[in-house]
Amino acid sequence: MSPGEGFFISRRVQFATLATRYGIPAIYSLREFPEVGGLMSYGTDDLDTWHQVGIYTSRILKGAKPADLPVLQSSKFEFVINLQTARALGIEVPNSIQLLADEVIE
Repeated sequence: MSPGEGFFISRRVQFATLATRYGIPAIYSLREFPEVGGLMSYGTDDLDTWHQVGIYTSRILKGAKPADLPVLQSSKFEFVINLQTARALGIEVPNSIQLLADEVIE
């Protein structure tokens, strides 16, 4: 979590509400935003990230030196769309885009 991320997560409802009220089609990096009314998110899959953390922890506990472990880059991402917010913003999300989403919130 980045230093400022906690601030934004704790105020996610406020940010999503204001973006919709002022007609701003905002895209977020965390799925928590479309879950509370944000338009959409595209970011790393939290479950996959925590899985990688577990693998690293296991290696360290088995004696590997942290400095010797490779730096991993996220390879699994998730795309979430909130259709109710899209309608409120007057945006029609094509079916082809909805099919690409990992989750579509009605």
